[in-house]
Parts: sequence; structure tokens; C-alpha cells
Amino acid sequence: PDLTFIEELVRDISVLSERDMEVVLVSSGAIGMGKRELGTGKNFDAIPSKQALASVGQIHLMNLYCQFFQQYHISVGQVLLSAADLSSRSSYLNARNTLLTLLRLKIIPVVNENDTVAVEEIKFGDNDTLSALVAGLVDADLLVILSDIKGLYTEDPRRNPKAKLIRKVSCISEEMEETAQSTSVEGRIGGMQTKIKAAKIATRSGIPVIVGGKDRDFLPQLFAGKEVGTLFLPQQNRLTSRKSGLLT
Repeated sequence: PDLTFIEELVRDISVLSERDMEVVLVSSGAIGMGKRELGTGKNFDAIPSKQALASVGQIHLMNLYCQFFQQYHISVGQVLLSAADLSSRSSYLNARNTLLTLLRLKIIPVVNENDTVAVEEIKFGDNDTLSALVAGLVDADLLVILSDIKGLYTEDPRRNPKAKLIRKVSCISEEMEETAQSTSVEGRIGGMQTKIKAAKIATRSGIPVIVGGKDRDFLPQLFAGKEVGTLFLPQQNRLTSRKSGLLT
């Protein structure tokens, strides 16, 4: 994990919190932290090994967030979710109530997929999709998906420097999805393709989505009203949190 990025992100979130904005942070990094603690020389390719890494790494990841947020006198709460938690009504409502209670208590929920039990997530999952489902879970006003590029482009900007940044998307077309698929890095989880998928889930739930983050001070610029990243406009009719949580 990029510790400088995490520290700056925490700083920006603390500013939003001071403005009485409720923030839910969806963060990956448990497996990466586990590798950092246990060493990269070992073979961790097997699923149980990755689950063990997540078990070790999640503790250290949360310790990082606790330390950084503590500088701003902000408490954090860990919320680990799996697909099963969002598939049954009772567990779905329990997760929703927990998140809303944390927000009411001015505590920042730090959400991650429960990698220690979510086999499919480790193989194919991504936290972009999880963030969209969590946004629906808490009836969020906005979903911000941070990326290592400025947003959605007309073409892959790494291959074509003339590619143009798309500032606003009112409807996600098949062409956009194909472009996003072509810009995804092979073997990497969480590329532009998964961000488009997450944007579809959230916007169908009536939640606008911003994808971006490469620019320095991205969040401060965004909440200062500046045009940054790509804005995906929501559908007119907003779904209830339970219905939005069932979208795929």
C-alpha cells in the first residue's frame, strides 16, 4: 500500500468530516499489508495462503488508519463484508444499521471485503463493485472511486496520448465498456473496467459517481466545485437501498 497516498487521503477525509459530511471509506490492501509483514519471498499463490495474508494484513491496515485518523481526533470502525452479507435480507439490514450507526456516532467506517472467507473475491472480485453496493446500502449522495488515472478516456491514454478525458457521462454505452475493457491491465484487479461496472450499479441506484484521483488534492478540488475526473450521472428514479444492493 502507498502510505503517502493513505495519509493524504485521511487528511482530505478529515476536512470533509469537519464540514459535517458523512464519509464511508472502502479500502483494499489487506493482502498487500500481509505480504509486507510476512515477506514477499514466500509462495502465496494458493487461495488459503492469500486468505492467511488477508488475516494478518487486515489488522495492520486498520492500525494504519487508526493512527492516521487519530491525528485528527477521528475514530474509525472496521466493517468486513462478504457477498453473503448482502444477499440475505437480515444480514443486509444488519450491515446497513451498523454503518448508519457508526456515521451517526461520527465514526468513519472503513469497509473491506472479508478476504479471509470470500474465495471468489480473491479470485475475481474488486472493491470498486463493493463500494457501489455500500453506497446503495447507506443511500449515499455521491460515490467517489479513486483511480491512478484522471478518469474515463475516449481511448487508452497510455497508448494514445491524444485520447481525450470524458468529463460527463449520462449513459454508459457498450462502446465505453469496450474501451474500459481494452484499457484494463491483464491480471490486475480493479482497472477501469471494474470502475465502469461499479458506476453502472451506483447510477442505476440513483447515485452519481465520480471516477478520478490522479490529480493532487483531488478530493479538495472536487468538493470545492472544480471539474475533476469523470462524472457519471444517476438515473432519474432512485431505488431503495435494498433493491440497489441486489443489482449486479
